[in-house]
Amino acid sequence: MTASAKLALLVLQGLQVAFVLLHDWVPLGRWSNLAAVRASDSTSKLLWTTILSALPFAVPFGFCCWLRVWPMWLLTWLLYTYAVGLVMIVFVWWIPYFSSKDSERAERYRTRFAGTIGFLPKRHGFAPDALHVMYHCCVVATVVLLVLR
Repeated sequence: MTASAKLALLVLQGLQVAFVLLHDWVPLGRWSNLAAVRASDSTSKLLWTTILSALPFAVPFGFCCWLRVWPMWLLTWLLYTYAVGLVMIVFVWWIPYFSSKDSERAERYRTRFAGTIGFLPKRHGFAPDALHVMYHCCVVATVVLLVLR
């Protein structure tokens, strides 16, 4: 793997770990709606969700930061982790957006992301907010880099 590809993967991983750890906790102006997040989920649920969501990404990111040479097991771990993450993003966000009429999910997203920056048209009652779309693009870029390595 080239040095520039490793650097790109480190940056992408760092952005994604930071997103997962911080997006429900740190006020980001119109990029987030913390009041709606707090209203929809208890602090303990948010804490557990944050920890469980971050661990699969933070642990291999830590290894990537610590190891000078990335062994095949680490690259494989990264690929599987981000591929599973991408599949989950597709099922949780994009399938409902493009084809589902899941009114419960639409209402949850509509509430949690009210007033946030977005650029996609609403479909089935909601549209992914810009912050999540950027996160999803980072996951796709990570998977592409890992596949092309």
